[in-house]
Order: sequence, then C-alpha cells, then structure tokens
Amino acid sequence: MRLWDYMAPEVLKHNYGPEVDVWSAGVIIYILLCGMPPFWVETKQGVAQVIIRSTIDFKRDPWPKVSDNAKDLVKKMLNPDPK
Repeated sequence: MRLWDYMAPEVLKHNYGPEVDVWSAGVIIYILLCGMPPFWVETKQGVAQVIIRSTIDFKRDPWPKVSDNAKDLVKKMLNPDPK
C-alpha cells in the first residue's frame, strides 16, 4: 500500500487539521469493505487529482452487497469538504 493513497484533500492543499484523520479512517474502512483503496491510480499526481475530485463508485462488486449504512458512512468520511 502506498502512503499517498491515504492522503486527504486538505493535505494536498497544505491546509488541514484533525479532520484528515476521519478521511484516513474512511479509506481504511473502504479497504476493509472491498479489499482495495478507493482512489487507485498508477502515479502520485494522478492519485492527487482523483482524491481532490473524490468520486466513489459503489456500482462494482462488492458494493451492491454492502449495506446502505456502510456506504453512507464511507461516503461521508470521504467527502472532500470536511465541514
């Protein structure tokens, strides 16, 4: 696992506080539920762009089998707007 796969959008913008821990926990929960990181791209720059957009696809397996509550939690934890 690469460290930059866990970076919150606020870290990339160099303006962050404790809310980045919620993002990192959201990434870990995502991985525990589906077995792969939410924003997987080959390059560090590519990952940064995908993280800032923060589009999560819940249509591919195993997401259709995951509870709506779990998907809602992940969606809220991986929201690029910490407010």
